[in-house]
Amino acid sequence: MMLPPFETIVARHGPAVLRVCRALVGPTDAEDAWSETFLSALRAYPGLPADSNIEAWLVTIARRKALDVIDSRRRQRRVIEDLPPPTRPTTDGAVWEAVAALPLKQREAIAYHHLVGLPYAEVAVILGNNEAAARRAAADGMRTLRKTLDHKDFA
Repeated sequence: MMLPPFETIVARHGPAVLRVCRALVGPTDAEDAWSETFLSALRAYPGLPADSNIEAWLVTIARRKALDVIDSRRRQRRVIEDLPPPTRPTTDGAVWEAVAALPLKQREAIAYHHLVGLPYAEVAVILGNNEAAARRAAADGMRTLRKTLDHKDFA
């Protein structure tokens, strides 16, 4: 069994990885995290076993890259006064703000399960916990989003 060309992997899984990056670091830094994910994946791809779950592998890399961005933000945080609040180019700004306000584990569980579609067993492996904890984190995050956004049909 051979691995498909890397370009095929990018085309097939790129949108899901971008959704994960947007959910974890927000729309501003998502493209950088996405690019870093695929640069890292490209270097490791030749050694990947042929029977690997490529989507889960990419999501794991995206998680690490997103955490790097979050850590970098913490190190670079400065207090700047008198700046206007950032404007959002789309109406989904409230959704991204609500997702960004979630605890990291809940944000990750929602991104991996609801945005990428990974089963909770794989989400648990990425998060380093068990399936029940991954399911609980996603459920708690969704409940908070529903309350925050006051939208009963929010999936």
